[in-house]
This record gives sequence, C-alpha cells and structure tokens, in this order.
Amino acid sequence: MLDIKFIRQNPQIVKDACQKKQVKVDVDLLLKLDLEKRSLINLIETNRANQNKLGKNEIEEAKKIKEAIKKIEPNLKNIEGKLNVLLSVVPNIPFDDVPLGKDDSQNVVIKKCGKIPKFNFQPKQHSEIGKNLDIIDIERASKIAGTRFYYLKNEGALLERALVNFAFDILVKKGFIPVIPPVMMKEEMALGTGYFEAADKEEAYFLEKDKLFLVGTAEQPLVAMHANETLLEKDLPKRYIGFSTCFRREAGSYGKDTKGILRVHQFDKAEMVVFSKPEDSKKEHELLLSIEEELMKKLNIPYQVINICTGDLGRPAAKKYDIEAWLPTENKYRETHSTSNCTDFQARRLEIRYRGKNNKLNFVHTLNGTAFSMRPIIAILENFQQKDGSVKIPKVLHKYTGFKIIKPK
Repeated sequence: MLDIKFIRQNPQIVKDACQKKQVKVDVDLLLKLDLEKRSLINLIETNRANQNKLGKNEIEEAKKIKEAIKKIEPNLKNIEGKLNVLLSVVPNIPFDDVPLGKDDSQNVVIKKCGKIPKFNFQPKQHSEIGKNLDIIDIERASKIAGTRFYYLKNEGALLERALVNFAFDILVKKGFIPVIPPVMMKEEMALGTGYFEAADKEEAYFLEKDKLFLVGTAEQPLVAMHANETLLEKDLPKRYIGFSTCFRREAGSYGKDTKGILRVHQFDKAEMVVFSKPEDSKKEHELLLSIEEELMKKLNIPYQVINICTGDLGRPAAKKYDIEAWLPTENKYRETHSTSNCTDFQARRLEIRYRGKNNKLNFVHTLNGTAFSMRPIIAILENFQQKDGSVKIPKVLHKYTGFKIIKPK
C-alpha cells in the first residue's frame, strides 16, 4: 500500500493515479478517516498522560479517565477498520513514462524481434497440433476437471520440463536463487501481495475451510517469503527464480480463448522475483526484461515488447512490460511474459525492510518477471510446425528434451 504520509501530502497525485488505473477509491473519505483516527489517538494519549499525573488518592478521577478511554477505543477500532479497507485498494502510482490509456488496446509497442515464419501450407492451431501429436489432451481433462484444463503428455510433458530446466540453468548462472515455494498462502500473506482485493479476488481460488488461497503465480509466495523481515543492505539485490503450479479462475474471460491451452485454470510457471534498494529498482526492472528477451531469442521465437498503459497496469505495479510471441494461426502476437516494478507497494503491506546507511530502516522495492509458463509451448508448436504434421524443437532445448522433433505417432 502507499505510505499514508504520502497520501496526506499528495492527495491529487493519488486521485490522478486512481483515475489513470481506473480504480475507484474515495480519497477524500480516506483522508477524513485518517484525520479522525489521529484525533482519537491524540485524545486517548492525552487522557493517559493525565491519568499518569494523578496521585494515589485520586482514584475516582483515574476511574473516570479509564472509562473515557474505554468509550473512545471501539470508535477508534471502527475507524481504523474502514481506513484500512480504503488503504488496501489504493493503487500504486504509475511512473511518468507509463503511457496513458484505458485498456490493453492502448498499450505501446516498443520493439519487434525475430523473423515471422512463412509457411507453404495452412498452419494449424496449437490445440490441433497437440491432439494430432498426442501431447495435449483437452477432451479427457474436461471429462475429469471441466473446461479450461488439459493433460500435457509424452513429448509435451518433456517439453515443459525442458523449458523450465533451460530457464533455471540460465538464471542460476546469473545468481538467482532457485526455489520451489508453497502453492497455498494464508489470507494475510496473500493480501499483502496486493493481488487479492476487490475484483482481483474473483480471480483467486480460496479454500474457505482452511482460510488459504491457491497462488496465481510463484511471485506471490516468493514476495511473501521475507514478510516481517529486515534484510541487510549488503545482500541486496536478492534475486529468486521460483517454479510452481498456478491457479486462476480467469474471471471475466468466459468465451475468450476457449480453444487450446492459452487461458486455463491451472498451469505451471517459472517466475523471477527481485528485492532491491529503491534507487536500483528501475535498473533491476530492465534486467528482468533483458533476461526474458534473452530466453525468447535463444528459442528463436518472434516477439514484440509492450509498454503497458496505465489502465492495464494492475494495482501493485508502477511500470510493467509484456512480451508477446507471434502466433501464426491468429496472425498476431499474444502475451507469454510480463515483468513489473512494484516499488515499495508490496513491501509496505508485508513489512519487508532493509537496514541501510546510518542504521536507517527502509522498505525494499519488489519486482517480478516471467521466466516461462506453458504459453511458449504454444508458440513453439505453431511457429515450428512442419507440413508433415511434425514440430521441430528449438536447438537450445535439444539437450534437455533428448529429441529434436516431435513426429506424428
């Protein structure tokens, strides 16, 4: 969340940020509640100070003050609850270089890389290729779990493992710490990441009996890993690469991308997370983007880089890039990676600090970026398909897959 002092001093900046991100928050009410809270706290503190001044023989006066405090405390608790609800939905402030826009149609293409393949035959969609090669089974998954699930089989399963191992090898060599995190989170930890408020909560699966959220990305448990901790400045930046199964309702997407495995309820994902000093976070963000591009270039998949506009940015991010891979059957680019700079937005909620110069405590900045999900598999199947129905495997993956091509059975 944002620092309440910042909101007090910059109410118009906060209001503008809410408007840019299309998040409805009554900032004036928030400030009114904050003022009431501080007034009540001041009143309680004044009463306690007066109580401490009383002598041993002034018992009746002490009782009156104690009762006065008891009457104030419920009102204070009520106001604090309302204030915290409002604070939790205030979005992060977008950086100045984030393009203005209402939705993804106004995102800005920064660059395009790679050669778009040309076919001397009609290219097939990844779901058809997967079915023909017996590596993706959507029909049986629907029988078992319903829509938007899939079995990844045979060479398909090995291809996912290859992508993950490939990414981990590269990132571990760059100093990232490998982690397999929990895929369930306590409510307070999940809420601390900033992805589980308002409409965002509809995207998550919640186990009511256990009061646990299923994670939507490994970023969430990785960021929360250092909750309520103070890191050492010499250990920053602290970089992680995590792998987990992820769960999303895909709320509001019904009727979209129903074919294939582009938009599903369960998938595996390798995610990068960085904890950095505030002055280094923009540099770390560019590093994460460069790594994502490096992975795509090594796979020889054509892609474009997008600067995400304010209306498509999400609550925690101050800036976000997407990488979109070319899909021949759709004749357009589709998202495979994203990377966000969340500044100290998550760190404040989760109480993650570092001890800096002069022993001063500061909040860290948190960043995240996709290494791989199952979506690059879609891009590989479509971009490297052959006329005979086979699919060539990118050369860089051969040592991980043990095969160079997937042939029809």
